Amino acid sequence: MALINENYFKLKAGYLFPEIGKRVREFAEKNPEKKIIRMGIGDVTLPLSPSVVKAFRDAVDEMGRKESFRGYGPEQGYAFLREAIAVNEYQNRGINIPADDIFVSDGSKCDTGNIQEIFGNENVVAICDPIYPVYADTTVMAGKTGECGPNGYFSGIVYMPCTENNNFVPDLPKEKVDLIFLCYPNNPMGTVATKKELARWVKYATDNRAIILFDAAYEAFISDPSIPRSIYEIEGAEKVAIEFRSFSKTAGFTGVRCAYTVIPSTLVAYDTQGKSHPVKPLWARRHSTKFNGVSYPVQRAAEAVYSEQGKRETKEIIAYYMENAAIMKRELAAAGFKAFGGENAPYVWAKTKNNMKSWDFFDKLLKEAGVVGTPGSGFGPSGEGYFRFSAFADRTDVIEAMGKIKALFK
Repeated sequence: MALINENYFKLKAGYLFPEIGKRVREFAEKNPEKKIIRMGIGDVTLPLSPSVVKAFRDAVDEMGRKESFRGYGPEQGYAFLREAIAVNEYQNRGINIPADDIFVSDGSKCDTGNIQEIFGNENVVAICDPIYPVYADTTVMAGKTGECGPNGYFSGIVYMPCTENNNFVPDLPKEKVDLIFLCYPNNPMGTVATKKELARWVKYATDNRAIILFDAAYEAFISDPSIPRSIYEIEGAEKVAIEFRSFSKTAGFTGVRCAYTVIPSTLVAYDTQGKSHPVKPLWARRHSTKFNGVSYPVQRAAEAVYSEQGKRETKEIIAYYMENAAIMKRELAAAGFKAFGGENAPYVWAKTKNNMKSWDFFDKLLKEAGVVGTPGSGFGPSGEGYFRFSAFADRTDVIEAMGKIKALFK
């Protein structure tokens, strides 16, 4: 008989964002006359920039001509894009990452979920709390955990609370862990980690032969020059860290799909006998076996982000969203909310009033103001009592939504 992966039964509820979508759909069906302002799921709203669109169209035209048509491309990504990434994101900033360390993919969500396939189930995984749900859910799916307890934590995962008391940067774990998920700028909290704070983690990983899985999908939104945009700005990180990045929010590729993972040649992991092995060949094997590569037109579009015009256009897009974040944070504060983030990341993390539960706050905003955000508890138990607002919205909607929230809580 066919047996299923029973680890899926450990996942007590549906994935956070489909649950939000379900509640919003049900409300919209019952109230078709009411406007809904969506500031929950971190999906972009501005169109692709002109230089990106031109590169996309030109590449599609190439695919329509016999002399320039392309079939399967290299699984790791075309050299033109990998070189552009290596030069513009790393080498021009004094970071020695060669193109060969870069793996182009269709999304950081996929990569952060799939990366555990190359690591054994004996590894102890540590994640921040609250955090992007994919890290915990895929750890459960992989069979690295026990059941979910009444506190919302899965046995077998080391949870690292991120609270106001530690400025939303987790303390080092007291027990030994092997794989550490870090996300900065942070989703959902919109906060950042300093160079000193990241250096503590690199030292911990070095001392404990651990590997940091560093999600830097929002690095382009950092405006403070003192805040690292890459884990590899920290000395020694190239020996203990994998970095994930994406074009989704940076250049509006949520519907286009292009991202990349960086695995330095110097990164090693160990077998059960204690012998070290380079990690990059393992990911290369997995990548080439299960993935046929991002399409040629999409990679040409991504390459255009690094043209001089593309850089200007991308900077304008990011500035638009960050102005949205500034408006949200200012208006929420004026409405009496304690708010965090929104300065080097496109998310604002607000504390609910009167100790209201996150999902209760979600329902109140949806039903009484027609505004959709994301309940903090959906990101982990430590997110209870908080709420995430996304800056990826139309400016007029942001202003209208903040006005409704202020009126609701006056």
